[in-house]
Amino acid sequence: MMSTPEHPLTLVLVGPMAAGKTSVGRKVARLLDVPFIDTDKRVAAEHGPIPQIFAEQGEAHFRALERSAVAQAVAEGGVISLGGGAVTDSDTRALLARHPVVFLTVTEDAVAQRLGGSSRPLLSGEDDPLTRWRTIFEQRRGWYDEVADLTIDTSRRPMRMIAEEIAAWRTEQP
Repeated sequence: MMSTPEHPLTLVLVGPMAAGKTSVGRKVARLLDVPFIDTDKRVAAEHGPIPQIFAEQGEAHFRALERSAVAQAVAEGGVISLGGGAVTDSDTRALLARHPVVFLTVTEDAVAQRLGGSSRPLLSGEDDPLTRWRTIFEQRRGWYDEVADLTIDTSRRPMRMIAEEIAAWRTEQP
């Protein structure tokens, strides 16, 4: 599918922390020749560091900022990477129903290698961040499945191959 100014090509990536949404998303955007938008980076650029938003204003306030960033991003088009918890918001899930969504999943073993030195707000202060990651993923898994049109495991394959598969799938979508 070719994108036009009136109908920009849109692809949304969802999944848990450390699934590779940003890494894969950048590659897919290059392959499709469209912009890449990371909604977490947008929120941070406009409102300050996400850990600070969580600490000072709470998760509900962050989710409201995130919902707005997602709506703006899908209106612009491109490859859009959502924060891991964006799917917890019912309005965001409703918005995603109108766009092609890829759920990037990942095994716990792969995450253990990727989370080293993480400053992710929902994992901070945890004695066992992997256990916390597993709990969060289990809580959100149904929502990821609900919004996903395609599910891909990023655990053991090169990100480039995953990006090529997603780009090929997206070009086949209406």
